Amino acid sequence: MNQQGNVGGMLIAAGILLGMSAAGFFDGIVLHEILQWHQMLTSVMPPTSLSNVKENMVWDGYFHAGVYVINSVGIWLLWRAGKQGEITASFSTFGGALLVGAGGFNLIEGLIDHQILGIHHVKPGPNQLAWDLGFLVISALLVAAGWILLQRRQRDVTA
Repeated sequence: MNQQGNVGGMLIAAGILLGMSAAGFFDGIVLHEILQWHQMLTSVMPPTSLSNVKENMVWDGYFHAGVYVINSVGIWLLWRAGKQGEITASFSTFGGALLVGAGGFNLIEGLIDHQILGIHHVKPGPNQLAWDLGFLVISALLVAAGWILLQRRQRDVTA
């Protein structure tokens, strides 16, 4: 693989990780804190007592710490890609990778936390399943849009 291809791969990896962290931060900040729709363990430990609220807060902190690590690695890869060679500013490459990362993170988190483990849901209560499925559909659309942009980039590189 030539150096430009390696840089492009590193740029895509950085974009995917930064997209994942952006989705994670959005989830944690908007859904957990601002809207207070759920926290990490609200289905297992409903916020009906101070001890449950504190436990949920601790697990939200672990979630944010993990997202911070993903973000840090993404920034490091982006820095490395820039240092190794010229990166042509390309929405198809970086934007596509961001969308794949954001949608992929939400798909994984939604399938594992909402559906398989059932530790929390997007918006518990009436229409809970509709909120969870809508979250998964939007996530899949983000992945598909990102994939299409990355395929455009692939066509541009091989042309």
